[in-house]
Amino acid sequence: MKQLKEFIILQVLAMWLYLVALVGLYILCQLYWERQMVENLTEKYVFITGCDSGFGNQLARQLDARGLRVLAACLTPEGAEQLEKVTSACLKTILLDVTNTESVAAATEWVEEQVEDKGLWGLVNNAGVAFPLAPNQWLTKDDFAKVLNVNLLGVVDVTLYLLPLIRRARGRVVNVSSLAGRIAFSGGGYSPSKFALEAFSDSLRREMYPFGVKVSIIEPGAFLTGLDKCAAEFFSTVWSNVPPDIKELYGQEFWRNFNQTFVGKRWKKKNLHIVTDCMEHALISAYPHSRYSAGRDIKFFFIPLSYLPTLLTDYILTYGHPRPAKSLY
Repeated sequence: MKQLKEFIILQVLAMWLYLVALVGLYILCQLYWERQMVENLTEKYVFITGCDSGFGNQLARQLDARGLRVLAACLTPEGAEQLEKVTSACLKTILLDVTNTESVAAATEWVEEQVEDKGLWGLVNNAGVAFPLAPNQWLTKDDFAKVLNVNLLGVVDVTLYLLPLIRRARGRVVNVSSLAGRIAFSGGGYSPSKFALEAFSDSLRREMYPFGVKVSIIEPGAFLTGLDKCAAEFFSTVWSNVPPDIKELYGQEFWRNFNQTFVGKRWKKKNLHIVTDCMEHALISAYPHSRYSAGRDIKFFFIPLSYLPTLLTDYILTYGHPRPAKSLY
């Protein structure tokens, strides 16, 4: 009997040692794969949209410092001028409105002239808008369309135009989504646009695999970017256009509290490198991830929250939120 117990103990220990060895081997392999980079980075062209400020601006400067050939698309001449002042002569800028197909077509011709027969190694669809962001009853279909035209249809248009150049280089597509692509935390077109962007990216990744093109999704948590600059003005404008019966339903106090919640910056992170490092890895790693969750909030709160039962998720997301003046609960 004693020998049997000893045999069982030895078998259990052997099993655990085997599992530990497998986990250790897996971690070592992951570390190895993470460090493998593509060669000849100085010959790689990367086109980035939304470079006036925020993630796009930071990434353009970061890749330029690393020696890549950055083609930075800005919405305004001021944004392009400021970026050129702080980067090398290798970085080129162009004005681009992703909602305007003629602008996208012109940018595509310009990119083709720049890359010549090398093709385009990387496309980073970073341009985006968040507002109008408010309870759905405060908004109109046009409010939703403004966001969807930039965050979804603009991405689709730019991607489809540039795909032939990306296929030529067997390059990368990097689409910037959000924690709002996992959890719909507010009304408006922002979350729908990011959920749809994730679906577009997933289908594109599978479609492009036979052609050697890799597609990655970046999911930033809450960060201070250019999207926040006009938040207070947007909320005031939206509230002023809300019909009287809806205003009465919610009340002035609800609007003030809602405004403070989303305009407040204390809970938003300032270190944009957390996100742009993920973008850079997606572009230069030999084994890029299909998804990058950037920030502790999305890794340890929002993603786990998205897998909970809906009833529990709803309770957690609405706990402590302001209640409408005529709320029944």
